[in-house]
Amino acid sequence: MNPLSLARWQFAITTVYHFIFVPITIGSGFLVAGLQTAWYRTHKEKYLRATKFFGKLFLINFAIGVVTGIVQEFQFGMNWSSYSRFVGDIFGAPLAMEGLLAFFLESTFLGIWIFGWDRLSKKAHLASIWF
Repeated sequence: MNPLSLARWQFAITTVYHFIFVPITIGSGFLVAGLQTAWYRTHKEKYLRATKFFGKLFLINFAIGVVTGIVQEFQFGMNWSSYSRFVGDIFGAPLAMEGLLAFFLESTFLGIWIFGWDRLSKKAHLASIWF
């Protein structure tokens, strides 16, 4: 195999994993937020247990999505540098905005949700998972 084929395979495998785990993370985020909302409204222990269980799965999927997304960004620069030079002015700005704003906002509110169980009010903690 030549280097171009290897670069294509590497990018394809990374992209497939990224496109698998990101939608799972989005869906499980809504699931966890819905379960925590049910716990907030009913105060039933089963919703709290389900929230914490699916929250752990959500965190694992989020971490895998972050890792594959970072690898993809490096692959744009390393494997597809000619392409990046050609479309960098158009493609670079939205990619940088996504990396800076979306990733940091998600990570901030996720960190508040992870570490805020006993430190925040129930209402503020619920708001952190919905953000």
